[in-house]
Amino acid sequence: MSAIPILITGATGYIGARLLVELIERFGDGVRCRVAVREGSDVSFLGSLPVEIVRADMHDPVAVNEAVKGSEVVFHCAGMIAYTNNFRNRLYDTNVLGTRHVVDACLEAGVKRLVATSSIAAVGSSDKDDGAPESGEQSAFTEWQRHNAYMESKHLAELECRRGVAEGLDVVMVNPGVVIGRSSGRALPGSSSNEVLRMIYEGRLPLCPDGSTGFVDVRDVADAHIAAWRKGVSGERYIIVGENLSFRELFRRIAALPGSRSGKLFRIGGIAGMAAGAGGELYSLLTNRPSFISIESLRQASHQARYSNQRSVRELGMSYRPFEETLRSAIL
Repeated sequence: MSAIPILITGATGYIGARLLVELIERFGDGVRCRVAVREGSDVSFLGSLPVEIVRADMHDPVAVNEAVKGSEVVFHCAGMIAYTNNFRNRLYDTNVLGTRHVVDACLEAGVKRLVATSSIAAVGSSDKDDGAPESGEQSAFTEWQRHNAYMESKHLAELECRRGVAEGLDVVMVNPGVVIGRSSGRALPGSSSNEVLRMIYEGRLPLCPDGSTGFVDVRDVADAHIAAWRKGVSGERYIIVGENLSFRELFRRIAALPGSRSGKLFRIGGIAGMAAGAGGELYSLLTNRPSFISIESLRQASHQARYSNQRSVRELGMSYRPFEETLRSAIL
């Protein structure tokens, strides 16, 4: 039986790298992995892995076409996360147009299945905080979310995937929550989410938003991508969340970890929140780097959001790691 040719975009990123390692460890010679990376990307961790590296920027449709050729399965993990206003255009170019180029290339190459990394940011979430139900895969994107550049970019990227389905492409979308945790034994790319958790643990970030959201282990996200490839229903999406938590509860659990220096919390909202958000916007503008604190990120973090993982459990066979295990791996 010949090896299945697989292409992964974003394999030098947090999710893509974990997925690549999982595919190789789980399937061995049964898969032949190729990774599409930009010029200048750090590919040092790929040196010991049996992968083919091709240089392709997601902004270049010709390069994407060449990278996709010959692939039976494509995992599109490349994307950008940013919440400051000066990244709005780059979010659109990377998340929306980049996905469009991948979808078009898959259609042209006759790819059998595209698994696209989306986000809970693309899942509809009510703007009412008075006991709103959990969001599910069918929850419609709402008006308040359209004003958040990152959320809007992930929503539009999903529309590109659905357009591909309408044109005959087999696409499954995976919608992780806030992805955290580390894998032992390999030096894989990290994430800003883990860095924020570490800052809270060390007492360097005492600012706590009022809202809640869904969290998930990066290893579970990799498992979900593989399950979506093997079991997912074409044209559908799957919410991948291990646990829903308020940020206040998250801070409490971090404070309970051994060695934590997390102290008194300060609620971030109102005028103080706007000031902190504006400071993050200015930092991003001056450094040309994303800031996890911005007007939009704080507005989103003040929202009471909860997400149901039942479809992923039922249809993909997902079993999520305990949150405490994930939290410890991210920080300790």
